[in-house]
Amino acid sequence: MKIINIAIDGPAGAGKSTISKEISKEMHYLYIDTGAMFRAVAYYVLSHGGDTESSKSVNSMLDDIDIDLRQKDGAITVYLNGEDVSSLIRTPEVSRGASDVGTIPEVREKLLQMQRKIASEQSVVMDGRDIGSHVLPNAQVKIFLTADVAIRARRRLAELVQKGENVTFDEVLKDMKFRDKNDSERAIAPLCKADDAIEIDTTHLTLPQSIEAVKKAVKDKIKKIK
Repeated sequence: MKIINIAIDGPAGAGKSTISKEISKEMHYLYIDTGAMFRAVAYYVLSHGGDTESSKSVNSMLDDIDIDLRQKDGAITVYLNGEDVSSLIRTPEVSRGASDVGTIPEVREKLLQMQRKIASEQSVVMDGRDIGSHVLPNAQVKIFLTADVAIRARRRLAELVQKGENVTFDEVLKDMKFRDKNDSERAIAPLCKADDAIEIDTTHLTLPQSIEAVKKAVKDKIKKIK
């Protein structure tokens, strides 16, 4: 059976993770949440008193970090050194830290090799900031999701409130803008749309509509390459 790689990129809060999970379930492909991997690194550094903005601090801990993503019933569980940290890595502090460690070459290289190995062995849906442009440049299907930053902030706020987080819209919007700037301006593998990616703007779409739009684009593309 031919291995198919689907890359779904876009800024924070564009709906990548939710949509990617739905695509992976329908296609029966493994879902790889690359953002969760960077979050796990950031969480480890922060919980051990490190500075996510300091490459020296982060790199001194890299060898002690082992990340394992396990899929069960369509959901991804993130294990950090054997501990389930799936809920612990979703706070605004860890989000900012993930954006910080994402600018560090050694972190990106460590996770890049893990991601490419998985994608070479089986069909995957992988989401992130630079999957189509850098991590999986030969992916057969590339989608770039985008949406207005205020809309993305509202969506992320709703997620956090549902999880019991005590945050405000202004805090989430500020964090979103920071991450957009940080991700787009980093020197290594910045957030960008691959030349051959299909762009889908979800600003005026509901979540079900967004999922259907991406499903259609993915299926149409796969039909052409088979």
